[in-house]
Amino acid sequence: MVGRLASQSSPPIYGNSSVGRAPVSKTGCREFESFFPCQFKTNMKLFKDIKESYDELVYKVSWPSQKDLINSSVLVLIASIILAVFIWVVDKFFSLLMELIYSINF
Repeated sequence: MVGRLASQSSPPIYGNSSVGRAPVSKTGCREFESFFPCQFKTNMKLFKDIKESYDELVYKVSWPSQKDLINSSVLVLIASIILAVFIWVVDKFFSLLMELIYSINF
């Protein structure tokens, strides 16, 4: 700010400690406790997570029957063909319309 004196500016923040503010590089690990200490979290529950995922997939997920799967696949195939034909018709219509517009001489 323009109206502030140099002595009123706040000091630069280097790190936080329980004792007060101190630059981290000059603490020498004496009387310095970080508010955010390094935490080494080991994830030893990996096998437990894999087992829970397997149990959920096998026992809790409701899988469709083969008949339901075939019916859904056929429905998606028919809908895709209808949509493709519709887009082709619209494309041909606009193509012919543009040819007609470009063929007119002013």
